[in-house]
Amino acid sequence: MLIQYILILIILFIILQIINKKKADNISFREFLFWLIFWVGVGAVVLLPQVTTLVAERLGVGRGADLVVYAGLIFVFYMIFRIFEKQKNIERDISKIVEEIANKEMDK
Repeated sequence: MLIQYILILIILFIILQIINKKKADNISFREFLFWLIFWVGVGAVVLLPQVTTLVAERLGVGRGADLVVYAGLIFVFYMIFRIFEKQKNIERDISKIVEEIANKEMDK
């Protein structure tokens, strides 16, 4: 029971951080909505762990905790994939900028 209180406090802190980032216009509305829904969902799982067991049974997974671990791993790997894609795009953009600067220097 104590762990639930600790986790809810952490989740509330994270949600406050998300709200502050949105107020400072550091994230888009789409990102804000995604993360808000995600953390509210995590909070629901923390408060109602029996729901994960029901969903796990319907999906053929042994326990609710296993389902949470599987879903968490899938989410983490997806986020890693997205980060790599963004990094590739940034590297490509930097290469284009460096090439343009080099071309301008060559023209001088």
